[in-house]
Amino acid sequence: MTAGADKALVVLSGGQDSTTCLYWAIDHFGRDAVSSVTFDYGQRHRIELDCARRVAEQSGVPNTCLPIDTFAALGGDALTDTAIEVSDATGSDSELPVTFVAGRNLVFLTFAAAYAYRHDIEHLVTGVAQTDYSGYPDCREETIAALQTAICLGMDRDLKIHAPLMHRSKKATVELAVQLGALDAMALTHTCYRGEQPPCGQCPACELRARGFAEAGVSDPLLVGP
Repeated sequence: MTAGADKALVVLSGGQDSTTCLYWAIDHFGRDAVSSVTFDYGQRHRIELDCARRVAEQSGVPNTCLPIDTFAALGGDALTDTAIEVSDATGSDSELPVTFVAGRNLVFLTFAAAYAYRHDIEHLVTGVAQTDYSGYPDCREETIAALQTAICLGMDRDLKIHAPLMHRSKKATVELAVQLGALDAMALTHTCYRGEQPPCGQCPACELRARGFAEAGVSDPLLVGP
């Protein structure tokens, strides 16, 4: 077993899913073996950077924020370009929603892998899911599997990408958060595509989160306060 075989790095956005995955990693690897990384990619909703920091502090896990603002320079999506309105509609079968940031998860996980390489970490944890998602192709299981293969080959290192929520609905994700004791941290998270706090309650991300908590029969700590 190599030095980093029991160490895990969580890609922490400050949202509901990545926070659940942070607590999943703590449960599976132990708090002392877990660290987190957050990416400043020029996102409009800067609030999520502070949310990630606060969630990490609450969980007792170190957090590193890395700047990768090329996405803002590329533009073309509602999460980095202020000229594009966030739509209340989700994408169709033939068209991705305006909130799709092309290549974001691919880049995030590649940078996370490079960070893990330098810190002798062999496990990466991400909150992507192909169930109850917005049609993003970089959230699909086949994408993550292909990326893991490419990363291992490109870095000549055995790195394992874990996606604990890949086949979970939002209801199941809420239930997992309850099981892992992550509800208190949920009060510190951010999900709203419009970057509003309190959340707008109308964008696809807000509606999906609300439906998950409602179906699980759990009050959302973000709405009732810490």
